[in-house]
Amino acid sequence: MGDRRLSAPDTQHSGPVASTRYPKGKRHRRSPQFVHPSEEEFARFLDFYRIEWIYEPQSFPLKWDGDRVTEMLTPDFYLPGLDLYVELTTMKQSLVTKKNRKLRELRELYPGTNIRLLYRKDYQSLLAKYGYRAITPTTLDSIDHILFSADEIQKRVRALAAEISRDYAGEEVRVVGILKGVAFFMTDLTRRIDLPVSTDYMFITKYQRNGSESEAVRILKDLDHSIQGRHVLLVEDIVDTGITLRYILSYLRARKPASLKVCTLLDRRARRLVEQPLDYVGFEVPDEYMVGYGLDHREMYRNLPYLCVLKPEAYRG
Repeated sequence: MGDRRLSAPDTQHSGPVASTRYPKGKRHRRSPQFVHPSEEEFARFLDFYRIEWIYEPQSFPLKWDGDRVTEMLTPDFYLPGLDLYVELTTMKQSLVTKKNRKLRELRELYPGTNIRLLYRKDYQSLLAKYGYRAITPTTLDSIDHILFSADEIQKRVRALAAEISRDYAGEEVRVVGILKGVAFFMTDLTRRIDLPVSTDYMFITKYQRNGSESEAVRILKDLDHSIQGRHVLLVEDIVDTGITLRYILSYLRARKPASLKVCTLLDRRARRLVEQPLDYVGFEVPDEYMVGYGLDHREMYRNLPYLCVLKPEAYRG
């Protein structure tokens, strides 16, 4: 059997492939014929977190009689983003024992194959290990749907960083962030920019001026370092009306930088009142109440690794 132990077989299951990479939080997929209700439940769980999955992806031969395969294991799911096979199980001990034996044999025959036997109670702990989690069960109940998964966000951040690195090739960049919401995005972005980078931050607040309906901007924390003659990249978490951005750009231009560009993770054009140049945009998003990945509601939800939409009852009242 020597060569058969070296790698997983190439034979693919003929069942449909389901992907949760949907635009703007929509969840559309073809539904395979699940063998057990627990499989359908797990698929719904993955869909909620926008995690790509393949049902019964391939079969792994485990025993042979000559050239004839006498026993094999077909994992229930494969999660491409995690490079993980998942075999679901029930609480029946006899079934658990048999599956555990098959998983041990699979790991011996196909070294490096990442497979896990999963109980229903383990769903949250598995995904928490890979960064897909809610802060508490109450937090999870407050989420209507996930707009962009942690994996989708990180892929887009890498693409933005690569574009910025190409555009500023041979230059040193001063990256300026507007606190607080930008902290997560700016940290991930700057770590992936393949150039000499320095950072600085501003902290602003909005207020009503002289009883007017329009908002004014007050700077609570200014830049710590001069930007005169520097190439400056202003990084925002989200651009809405454009009014605040216009004020900040005007303020920074007065400091005479060599160049000034804008990078925003999110562009909510539905609220735009003043057009401003956006040189790098992560995602265009709908006019919904979003939290996660730096965005908050009353200082909560910032540390969620994904971007999600809250249910109205979670932020009203």
